[in-house]
Amino acid sequence: QVQLVESGGGLVQAGGSLRLSCAASGRTFSSYAMGWFRQAPGKEREFVAVINWSGGSIVYKDSVRGRFTISRDNAKNTVYLQMNSLKPEDTAVYYCAAKAGLSTSSREYDYWGQGTQVTVSS
Repeated sequence: QVQLVESGGGLVQAGGSLRLSCAASGRTFSSYAMGWFRQAPGKEREFVAVINWSGGSIVYKDSVRGRFTISRDNAKNTVYLQMNSLKPEDTAVYYCAAKAGLSTSSREYDYWGQGTQVTVSS
């Protein structure tokens, strides 16, 4: 069982940066792949980035590659999403999620956080 709590969201101007954190409970955090997803109003939840248990495999959504960086610290049971050069279209509720094995499909994730709002003004 894994419980996830996101933090770090907020309001930022276009071109600005935010760093999201996702703190996990449970001793098995290091065995899970961790994903970030987002959901804008009226839209489906979409994949943003995923990192495998060791940090050795990472996948990004095409539109965030080069601007966002996912990382993890297994000693702190925390995964991060550094978001730079933010755009208004990045506005959404951001969720972290955990599963065994790497996946970009939200349907395959077992555990979810409550989400944190990111708003980018133009």
